Amino acid sequence: MKKAGMRRIGKLLLMLFMLQGVGVHADELTDQARALLDAGKGGEAYRLLEPEESGRAGEPLFDFLFGLAALESGQNTRAVFALERVLAMDPGNVRARAEIARAYLALGETETALQEFQTVKRQGVPADVSMTIDRYIASVRRVDSDTARSLTGYVELALGYDTNVNIGPNRNSVLIPSFGNLSFTLGPDSKANQDSFAMLGAGANLRQPLGSGFALLAGVSANVRGNSDKQQFDTYGGEANLGLSLTSDQNVYTLMAQGGTFHLDGNRYRDHSGLTAQWQRNLDARNQVSVFGQYTRLNYPDQEVRDAERWVAGAGYAHLFREGMVLYGSAYGVMEEPKRADVGWLAFSGFGARVGGRMNYDARTVLFGGANYEYRAYDANDPSFLRKRRDDQFGLMLGATHHFAAQWSVTPQLNLTYNKSNIALSDYHRSLFSVTLRREF
Repeated sequence: MKKAGMRRIGKLLLMLFMLQGVGVHADELTDQARALLDAGKGGEAYRLLEPEESGRAGEPLFDFLFGLAALESGQNTRAVFALERVLAMDPGNVRARAEIARAYLALGETETALQEFQTVKRQGVPADVSMTIDRYIASVRRVDSDTARSLTGYVELALGYDTNVNIGPNRNSVLIPSFGNLSFTLGPDSKANQDSFAMLGAGANLRQPLGSGFALLAGVSANVRGNSDKQQFDTYGGEANLGLSLTSDQNVYTLMAQGGTFHLDGNRYRDHSGLTAQWQRNLDARNQVSVFGQYTRLNYPDQEVRDAERWVAGAGYAHLFREGMVLYGSAYGVMEEPKRADVGWLAFSGFGARVGGRMNYDARTVLFGGANYEYRAYDANDPSFLRKRRDDQFGLMLGATHHFAAQWSVTPQLNLTYNKSNIALSDYHRSLFSVTLRREF
């Protein structure tokens, strides 16, 4: 990164943080040093404070200003030492942590700098400061874009309760028109079953820059879910993806191949494979748009009649408000076509929309929520119910993530789903509450 650019962003950070107040007693020396830093005279501030370091090291305000002055003067190692003293006394000092990240970046320790910048963001800084940190993080990634490999991972454990583990109808019987509207009693496994559950998941993602803005992307994930009583609905599955991304100015283009499998009650239930493409453009620091498309092949080893191809295409928009809240929305079209031509009642087309947002509740807690809707119209009459199926599916999600320690978080979450259908077997509702403990690497 160019030194002039570092100085401009550093000055902005200094002004933003100073507006929040330092919370400690100032004196004539520190007032003078602060005035020099505000005026962009970091060298003079350093020469003013450096002779006093041995006698005043350990005073948070002095160490903070001395660290800034050292950083502005190119004395990056001295800056790290001074700011480390501040953080030793006050680990939650976001001002000092942001500046020590800038010092690490100047020293070329980009991985440590990125970790510190991300820690600052998680501590709930104001929106303007958050956007400045985002620009820093982007700068760090650009510095590393031609050489640095990124490997991240996670493990998580979730406990919860599900009112419809098998996504069945919430009724005991249905009328079947093809049998003269006779009433048929549903078996225990055909109607909605509720149960508590535990789920274990893990995953890893790799990003390997290839130069000229290109990067190789790869990831794997897996999870297993066990129910307390309804073990016949236990599931496990896994997914892998491999792709390329291209970053060019404000644009990011991504092409990803995906594949996975899903098992029910120990048996392979469904396999999928496909491609996803996305164009994302950052209009400015607050606004982002995207366009996406997805093709998926669905294979059911024990129900080949359901094998199908699925297409999804849509666009999205996200906005960051000055208060720090992020809101996003997307709309899409969807179509699914069975491989067999004689099962038109399984083919459908439709559309959907999603909206959501997130905001900082405090320094360690993020609140989030969202809602979605999807309409599906099937092509042919269902042979049992003698009508074309129509679905209106509604969803609501609410939750919070609390970062209680480095790389550790806990997330309580509630998901509500209601699928309103004119086919009785497809009409259902579901409530799922879970608490997830997650460790990131």
